[in-house]
Amino acid sequence: MITLEFLGATRTVTGSRFLVRTDRSTVLVDAGLFQGAKRDRMANWAPFPVDPSTIDAVVVTHAHIDHSGWLPGLVRDGYRGPIFATHDTCKLCAILLPDSAHLQEEQARFANERGFSKHHPALALYTSDDADATLPLFRPVAFDAPIDVADGFTARFTPAGHILGSSSVHLTITDSPENGGTTTTLLVSGDLGRGDHPLVPGPFTPPAATTVLVESTYGDSLHPAPQDEVAALADLVTRTARRGGIVLIPAFAVDRTEVLLTVLRDLMSAGRIPTLPVYVDSPMALRVLDIYRSANPDVDFDPGGGLHECPTVEDSKSLNELTAPAIIISASGMASGGRVLHHLARLLPDHRNSVVLCGYQASGTRGRSLSDGARTVKMLGRYVSARADILTLRSMSVHADADGLAAWIAALPERPQTVFVVHGEPDSSEALAARLIDSGITAVVPTQFERVRLP
Repeated sequence: MITLEFLGATRTVTGSRFLVRTDRSTVLVDAGLFQGAKRDRMANWAPFPVDPSTIDAVVVTHAHIDHSGWLPGLVRDGYRGPIFATHDTCKLCAILLPDSAHLQEEQARFANERGFSKHHPALALYTSDDADATLPLFRPVAFDAPIDVADGFTARFTPAGHILGSSSVHLTITDSPENGGTTTTLLVSGDLGRGDHPLVPGPFTPPAATTVLVESTYGDSLHPAPQDEVAALADLVTRTARRGGIVLIPAFAVDRTEVLLTVLRDLMSAGRIPTLPVYVDSPMALRVLDIYRSANPDVDFDPGGGLHECPTVEDSKSLNELTAPAIIISASGMASGGRVLHHLARLLPDHRNSVVLCGYQASGTRGRSLSDGARTVKMLGRYVSARADILTLRSMSVHADADGLAAWIAALPERPQTVFVVHGEPDSSEALAARLIDSGITAVVPTQFERVRLP
């Protein structure tokens, strides 16, 4: 019997974890952190439902922390097998996982120093040592090159167009000869891009599969026209500069920062916004930028006002002294942690400043609260007034919208027997499932810890 278990990303956007078992092997597709609302984040502290030492292989669709960020926890708890991912995903994880561990250690230290944690002492979810022990397990894989990842499991990675190295993973799964040698196919979409990414190709059409898992981050909505939101960004930057303010952009270090730099470069070169200095205040984003530069040697990432890199804490603190208009890009993208919190605490109360939220803001995050119009937000143990202008840019998302997701399913060489709709909030997942059902496809929104047999 071949089974699929949903250990995350069910009726929530984060925590991607899907376990496939045969009587020969056990393979985990993605090992992500839960993010956003407290009820989701607390799931990170629960014991993993399966003894990690019994898992034979892990396959990772891409490097974002909600798909890769639990790997150090697995290794700490006994996982010793290989981790298969594309070459660029391996490079990015070598940056993201140690950074994630360091961030969690710093948050625990800060909470202990300030005394605002309910836990005494506050602990890191995992440590830098756990992340360091994880990296040697990675095995880089080329796109569209089938590879045996475990006994009876062959994986093929297809470009997903979401971020550098992102993939959809196609698994051919064969049971033991004693059980008849039954073979089935499973396709996991990962996060799908929109097909217009300036730096990353895809999404491509993968091979047909009997069972498909498709993300649904924007399963109930369509993206606005990009040109309209770029115009809104240009207007906001111009207005903020005129009143002497600073534009703060919380942005994911992976991909969002790099795309933003190209957008700001184009706006400045076209004279649509003032020529302002741009500060990238994220050590991780700067290391990721080097990888993107290597993958895109013909792309100029430097805006006309000059790109100022802020790798150190001292560099970050120096931004407190800015007196002239400027643009600060700092992680994290949903304002859930990192250096951006200190900038928000300082800049939000001043009406001259602006905050630009790019892409999806998960339920329960500070970014979502600001996007929804909150007048106060809590951070660093205190409440901060939100008087700055807030602009949310949905067209900056690198996720496919409802039309894109449905088109990806429709383009598959054969209609799948079942599509499981995952990686979305309940309304979004249900809406995409209903749309697929209306098109004649058997579509289901699974529940957490549900187990199904694969045909």
